[in-house]
Amino acid sequence: MCVAFCGSIRYHVPEEKKSGSLVANVLKDLKMDVKELGARGARLLSKSSKQYFQLDLNSGDVILKERIDRESLCGQNDPCMLLSEIMLDNPWQLYRIEVEIEDVNDNPPKFSKNQFLFEIPEQVPINTRFPLEKAQDPDKGKNAVQNYTLSHNEHFRLDVQSHSDGSKYAELILDNPLDREADPHFILILSAIDGGIPKKTSTTQIVVDVLDANDNFPQFEQSLYKLKLPENSPLDTLVTKVKASDKDTGSYGDVTYSFNEVPENVLKSFKLNKNTGELTVAGLIDYEENKNYEMNIRATDGGGLSAYCKVVVEVEDENDNAPEVTIMSITSSLPEDSPIDTMVALFSVTDQDSGDNGRTVCTINTNLPFVLKPTENNYYQLLTQWALDREKVSAYNITIMTADRGSPRLTIKRIIHVEISDVNDNPPVYQTAHYEMHLRENNIPGLLMGSIHAVDQDTEQNAKVTYSLLHGKVGDDSVAAYLSINSETGNLYVLQSLDYEAIKQFQATVRASDNGSPPLSSEVTVCVLIVDENDNAPFVLYPLQNGTSPSNDLVPREAETGYLVTKVVAVDRDSGQNSWLSYELLKATEPGLFTVGAQNGEVKTMRPVNKRDAFKQKLIVGVRDNGHPSQSTSATLSILLVDGFSDPYMKMLDTPKGEVVEEEEDRNLTVYLIICLAAISFIFLVSIVVFIAMKIQKQRQFIENCNSAPIFPGGPNIQENHVDSGSGPSSQAYNYEVCLAGGSLNSEFRFLRPLIPVFSMDPSNIQVNPRNSANCSQEVPNSTEVHQVTSQLDFGLGWNISRQNSNGEDSPETC
Repeated sequence: MCVAFCGSIRYHVPEEKKSGSLVANVLKDLKMDVKELGARGARLLSKSSKQYFQLDLNSGDVILKERIDRESLCGQNDPCMLLSEIMLDNPWQLYRIEVEIEDVNDNPPKFSKNQFLFEIPEQVPINTRFPLEKAQDPDKGKNAVQNYTLSHNEHFRLDVQSHSDGSKYAELILDNPLDREADPHFILILSAIDGGIPKKTSTTQIVVDVLDANDNFPQFEQSLYKLKLPENSPLDTLVTKVKASDKDTGSYGDVTYSFNEVPENVLKSFKLNKNTGELTVAGLIDYEENKNYEMNIRATDGGGLSAYCKVVVEVEDENDNAPEVTIMSITSSLPEDSPIDTMVALFSVTDQDSGDNGRTVCTINTNLPFVLKPTENNYYQLLTQWALDREKVSAYNITIMTADRGSPRLTIKRIIHVEISDVNDNPPVYQTAHYEMHLRENNIPGLLMGSIHAVDQDTEQNAKVTYSLLHGKVGDDSVAAYLSINSETGNLYVLQSLDYEAIKQFQATVRASDNGSPPLSSEVTVCVLIVDENDNAPFVLYPLQNGTSPSNDLVPREAETGYLVTKVVAVDRDSGQNSWLSYELLKATEPGLFTVGAQNGEVKTMRPVNKRDAFKQKLIVGVRDNGHPSQSTSATLSILLVDGFSDPYMKMLDTPKGEVVEEEEDRNLTVYLIICLAAISFIFLVSIVVFIAMKIQKQRQFIENCNSAPIFPGGPNIQENHVDSGSGPSSQAYNYEVCLAGGSLNSEFRFLRPLIPVFSMDPSNIQVNPRNSANCSQEVPNSTEVHQVTSQLDFGLGWNISRQNSNGEDSPETC
């Protein structure tokens, strides 16, 4: 990138103007309006150490910051210029602003003394000239001394003349001879008048003492002394020695030396020995302030006669000023994606010395992605020379070494600090490629489940990571219905209570996006595993506990010890040990008559049945799972002890009110029992034949389905529902004879002998539908898992037990 130098603009401003005064409006000279001036970041840069002006971007006015005293700023140099530069961006342009400080008449003329003594011999010829000291006026031009006047007298007149530089000086000319005896002493008033408006005046007295005759003047060996003096010469260094002689004797021949009409800077820098005429250094000799000095030296003898000579001292420059580096523009924060040749800084190098002492060379430290490019007028551009990467180096300290070509060389070092600003070039990175979180079911809604964390190597907004859930499905619902994520912290919250039996696991995708422009993002998969809780009590499949009168199981009074009366079948929707079931007898009409298998729920007789036992027995069997805390349920069994199929049932129908009614009921019950027994036996035999035929036909499919679980089917989360596989005995297969007592609306079941195997099952995969849907209607909830093998249960009346095959279709089996 290059800077366009667009020329110089000069303005004028009088000194002593108040702070805030308008100097000029730059809009016309820059050929732009106020909006463009502000948009291009215009700034006014001073070339001097002090900023005297400021630029108002709202109007384009250059305003005076403080009062300027031209005499303090520039002394006698003319013109008095203040240099500034206006820097514009986009594109870079540089305008040189030259403000000339115009002199105003703010200083009156001033003589070095209030009184000057002239001792003039009376024999001085007419038209003799006596140079007078100039009045010093710091102002310049018309505001400087323009004229001198002399008070009226009979002997002298004033001759005002001009030096080559235009300054005025006066000489006293003798018009009429002096006569010491007539007038030995008189006083003249000399006035100095400047040309300002209004004019300022200063006066001094000229005291003239008329001396006795002295007819020889001192004579200098030469009227002009020219010499060279190195700057920074030590104090008391001999500059030169002037010599004047007088042919008179005595006091008229004694010569003394003094300065005549010399400026103040000469008096500060030099001293003159009045007796020897030696001119020595009395102050700092600085080439940059004064390149030469001119002074008049007067030699006066004892009779008051004087002679004059001029001494011209030319100051030789020494390399006593180190180069100065002025930063014009700097990019303190540089984007890391800046292209090559992007300008980082613009600065100028100046040296107040002259010749080779003022010529400079500029370099920077090596092994940096920057390079210096010199331009005109001792300007340098600091440019990028290769790509930057903030993640490797976030800042640079660039050392600018500037040296002049003097002898010895003077060097200055300037350090520029450049920050590399971040660009969004790094996406967020997760701590792990996959998150797995465990959540117990029945959780509290709003529970904190875990946290996702990603780190971005960028900084500030580019490194600020926000998290969001991507669209996904959990079953038929959106994942947003189950999870919520804190966009700032990455904390994952569960929005609703989850049920392990409905959802065992699901996945969600989290996106981490930074706040850069454009934003960068990355995604990670979160697998949520639902941990089962013991939140389901056992469910009794048989006998049915549907609120109606329980079914009656028939037991012959001839039953011996260990007779299988019935079997309590229960399932638990939980998994693992939460679904391991145990059975116990909670209550019985005859506590010692029956027992319940703790693992298989089989109800057996503990002793032989005798006639003293009540014909109607009621048992309450408790079913408890193995969870913590455990849950339980109970099943009520009704058992009839019969000698025959009709006797006990006839007694059960109603309380006898007379022998006739009792006999009639017994006969009716017997008829009903015989008819039902014949019908049920026929249906049972037909069912057995059909069942055997279907089993032979589906034997191959059944064997394949049983390969993974030959007896107890289930997935990884399915355990035995009523048999403890670790400790309980294996379930035995039984035949069941079915008897139906007449006159009752309830089915009566009795297990007589082993016939059909009994399997434990997952109730979530079983649908039990009675043939008579009007009287028996119960549906066991389906599980989301599909099992290949489903057990079949025969409860005495014909139940349809359906299972899902591998294709998800229901295939009913009837037993």
